[in-house]
Amino acid sequence: MDSEDDMQDANSVEDDYYSGDTAADYYSDDDCGDYEFMDNDFDDYRDIVAKHQQKNYVVLNEADIRQRQEDDITTVSTVLSISRVAASILLCHYHWSVSNVHEAWFADEDRVRKTVGLLERPVVKFSNAKELTCGICFESYPLDRISTAACGHPFCSTCWRSYMRTSMDGGPGCLMLRCPDPSCCAVVSQDMISLLASDEDKEKYARYLLRSYIEDNRKTKWCPAPGCEYAVEFVVGSGGFDVACLCSYGFCWNCTEEAHRPVDCGTVEKWIMKNSAESENMNWILANSKPCPKCKRPIEKNQGCMHMTCTPPCKFEFCWLCLGAWTDHGERTGGFYACNRYEAAKQEGAYDETERRREMAKNSLERYTHYYERWATNQSSRQKALADLHQMQNVHLEKLSDRQSQPESQLKFITEAWLQIVECRRVLKWTYAYGYYLSEDEHAKRQFFEYLQGEAEAGLERLHQCAEKDLQNYLTAEPPPNDFNDFRTKLAGLTSVTRNYFENLVRALENGLSDVDTQGGCSKTASSKGGAGGKGKSGRGKAASKTGGPSRNSDDSWCCDQCTYHNSKTSTTCDMCHHGR
Repeated sequence: MDSEDDMQDANSVEDDYYSGDTAADYYSDDDCGDYEFMDNDFDDYRDIVAKHQQKNYVVLNEADIRQRQEDDITTVSTVLSISRVAASILLCHYHWSVSNVHEAWFADEDRVRKTVGLLERPVVKFSNAKELTCGICFESYPLDRISTAACGHPFCSTCWRSYMRTSMDGGPGCLMLRCPDPSCCAVVSQDMISLLASDEDKEKYARYLLRSYIEDNRKTKWCPAPGCEYAVEFVVGSGGFDVACLCSYGFCWNCTEEAHRPVDCGTVEKWIMKNSAESENMNWILANSKPCPKCKRPIEKNQGCMHMTCTPPCKFEFCWLCLGAWTDHGERTGGFYACNRYEAAKQEGAYDETERRREMAKNSLERYTHYYERWATNQSSRQKALADLHQMQNVHLEKLSDRQSQPESQLKFITEAWLQIVECRRVLKWTYAYGYYLSEDEHAKRQFFEYLQGEAEAGLERLHQCAEKDLQNYLTAEPPPNDFNDFRTKLAGLTSVTRNYFENLVRALENGLSDVDTQGGCSKTASSKGGAGGKGKSGRGKAASKTGGPSRNSDDSWCCDQCTYHNSKTSTTCDMCHHGR
């Protein structure tokens, strides 16, 4: 968290991008508990937030899924005047789209029946014989041990069960199971499964049927959290893709990665691949090691003199600076801690290209490390906040209710504060992935981004400290402080203001920082709200510089789109991955 000086500086800012009023209206050096804005503007702001947070999805449990299946089957069965079993087969084939079933059926019923395997009459007629021969085992059985699909091909019950078991073990393809006869396309109905299959196979079939409603439907997906059995129905084209399952896991409905608003799915994919790729290992090797002149294995020097000895079986001894044989070195070349040959060759330009590549690899690695460490830190902070929220809900609220003689229903503002902290940590985490891929050539956008990020982070730190440290006084102090209502006002106000900060940050990033014009300044909209060039005091400068990436002279290099390695300006292909410029 920020130091007290940073927090005081952030509280004393005169001009605030995130609200129509000045920050002094929210935070006063004389009385931090005075939140007059809550009486005037909070109701309107709450309406705006509620409108923005309207859910465009529905979380479904198993009972909900089964009910929706039954409703769709009933609809198709009634409209097309067919059995419920036939309606179920049609819906499975058309991915549980009622409209597609109706459209195809009324366009060409015969073609649909042939495609799906719904036969109107048998293709094989039985004789009056008392026994029939099974088409699989070729044994003769009485009629009560022979079963057929709609096509009429006879098979014994034992062969049917074996055939069904093999199909069930093969996966959800069993939902469109066909007659065992190779020349027949008749579908095996659910009625036959219920009549002939074992209890275990019936259970598998029912599970496949249930899951097909979610997995084959483009409007629904399973929650990707481990062990979660909820599904989500999403209204496509209705706004953002972030959804929150009832299991408390948030994910992106579009790419099924964890919720990552305001970063788009493409950036998340690149960032995840970056974190798991070998490119950063190669950058580290290039930046921190040199190859043995004899065997070419990379060697790291982390201490000691310039006399290096390669590991067995090579055992070659060489100078770390010039990579020459150590037998040619000694006091005349500078001793163990210097190399005159290297200095002379460097002045002649012999090592310029090698050192340049090593320096650029080091810069690229430092830049990635800068953003990754902060991304990972906020992820850890979010996990800690989730644990604190769980403890607050299950332990501390009851204790606080007893100490303050107030019902838990009046302490919801504390839970809301912790929920806001968890959400803000998630958003702040992904802003570092956004910043990593933000073009270094767009200096004005980068400056504005770092300003917004710094403001949001400073607001979050104030809220987190109030919810984490200030609350402890009311949980542990003896006797309990009598200013709990002032604390309530302060924490509720900080929650509202922090939510406002992050909503503006998210909107700005989702709009591509459009408030910044191409000339390197902020547009009138941003300027009127106190943009990057605002009149803030030193606290704002600290926040922005703290979150920004390491400086780099972009005129001397270009960044590879494939591996993000920084190459020299004159290179036409990446020195690391050889990708074209």
